[in-house]
Amino acid sequence: MGVWSLTGEGPGSYPRRRSSASSRTAQQELPWEQELSDGERGAAHDDALSVSQAVELAATALDALPLLTVIGEVTGFRGPNARSGHCYFQIKDDSAAVDCIIWRGVYGKRSFDLRDGMQVQFTGNFNLYKPTGRMSFVAKSFSLAGEGLLRQQVAALAEKLRREGLMDESRKRPIPAFCTRVAVVTSLSGAVIDDVKRTLRRRNPLVELVCVGAKVQGEGAPEELIEGLRRAAAITPAPDCILLVRGGGSYEDLMTFNDESLARAVAACPVPVVTGIGHEPDTSICDMVSDRRCSTPTAAAESVAPAIGDLADLLASREHRLVVAATAKVDGARKQIGGLGERMTNAMSAQIRQRSSVLEAAASRPCLKSPRAIVERRRAELAQTADRLAASTTTFDARRHVLELAKERLSHEGRSLLRTRVAALGTSAAALDALSPLKVLGRGYAIAYGEQGVATHATSFAAGDQLRVRLADGNVLGTVTAVAPSPTADPASTTA
Repeated sequence: MGVWSLTGEGPGSYPRRRSSASSRTAQQELPWEQELSDGERGAAHDDALSVSQAVELAATALDALPLLTVIGEVTGFRGPNARSGHCYFQIKDDSAAVDCIIWRGVYGKRSFDLRDGMQVQFTGNFNLYKPTGRMSFVAKSFSLAGEGLLRQQVAALAEKLRREGLMDESRKRPIPAFCTRVAVVTSLSGAVIDDVKRTLRRRNPLVELVCVGAKVQGEGAPEELIEGLRRAAAITPAPDCILLVRGGGSYEDLMTFNDESLARAVAACPVPVVTGIGHEPDTSICDMVSDRRCSTPTAAAESVAPAIGDLADLLASREHRLVVAATAKVDGARKQIGGLGERMTNAMSAQIRQRSSVLEAAASRPCLKSPRAIVERRRAELAQTADRLAASTTTFDARRHVLELAKERLSHEGRSLLRTRVAALGTSAAALDALSPLKVLGRGYAIAYGEQGVATHATSFAAGDQLRVRLADGNVLGTVTAVAPSPTADPASTTA
């Protein structure tokens, strides 16, 4: 199976193929291609094909074509259809275009998303939609071709290095604002090195430039650039940064700077690396892992060498700002010191006035002005108090006599009241003692207790019952062996 362009031309293409259903040589003509005479034209009407027959004939011819591989540019791609999931677009080259269809199942197995402008290789067959007679190429598989394949490989490598952390901003080192020694790694035969020299000379002739030559494209270029980076980093004294630069070119020309080994060497370089590869739209993997990415080699040189005029203006501006700031600082400090001095004077004056007032108030107190007068006054007050105390004690004897008389009367009345109460209490106690059961027990009587408490009748017991007899000095416990009621006992009471 060969690879065709849409026109069937170009290197590696097959010649245009005829339908195997027609089975004719290039010299044979189809019936509708032959010249007809006037007589034959009338008969030809009877052999004319209907539209359906003509479309069926064309569809048969297309179905007979073998599986084709076509390379073309995607155009008019709008993504899978929202309802069916199929993709409808066109593929084209410089001379022709054809509708293309990718069924949902085929597009679901894709390894990349299609978009306009991509060069893609499609494998499939032509198909004719009979209701409209529209021919389409139905792709059964597709893959990137040419630059698109390279871009896919570069994107995969970039994602791999990103996951490893080589593109993290935290890993990238700052470039000194004022570089005094710069190494440049590039081809020494191109115009790029001249642009870098001219830019550094124009902007800041004080910057020392060390050139390290290396191939920037072609076989062996990544290895030479890696060696150039190693040599530049080994320079003594070490440069402030390394410029890795190259002029513009096609995507394939810049593939050297998408090499994984070179990208890792840039990331591992002990000296900060500034890249300026190609032009503004060009971004390589070396740009992504470098410490600073510039759009062009000239921009890279400008970024590490500020213009000397700009430096002079910057220094003058800084000097002016420093003078203004210092003057403002001194004026502010002077005002602050003046204010503090005034506040200190006011505070000290207020403190002195307060202390003076306190001293004057203390000095005006009588105890300090005439301490003897205070003592004399206190002595007179004590004498008056002693006199009042002596006068108040003359009534104590009379009051003592009254209290003694009251005490005797209280004692006599108390004894009189107690004699009467004691006699009544004795009488009550004697009566209570005479009625006490314990007194009866003392005369030889006893109290019998059964299961129901005090027993008053012999019939309260039966043979075998437990019996407790209380005497004057204790209890007797026993068991009833027999019950013998008294013959003189009242039967009614016994029954009760």
